Amino acid sequence: MAKSKDVRVHVILECTSCVRKNIKKESTGISRYITQNRHNTPSRLELRKLCHYCYKHMIHWEIKT
Repeated sequence: MAKSKDVRVHVILECTSCVRKNIKKESTGISRYITQNRHNTPSRLELRKLCHYCYKHMIHWEIKT
């Protein structure tokens, strides 16, 4: 059987453009995703995901929880 050596933690990814400015005035939400990351990764996670408020693929950064 395979042993699980790395510890996985849940991280929250947040859209960078929704945080900086309100793209659509009628929606005040911020696009967020929850994913898993290894605990020993030194830098913050950065992925291109679909933002449901910008209607584009934008960079989502890991935020501190």
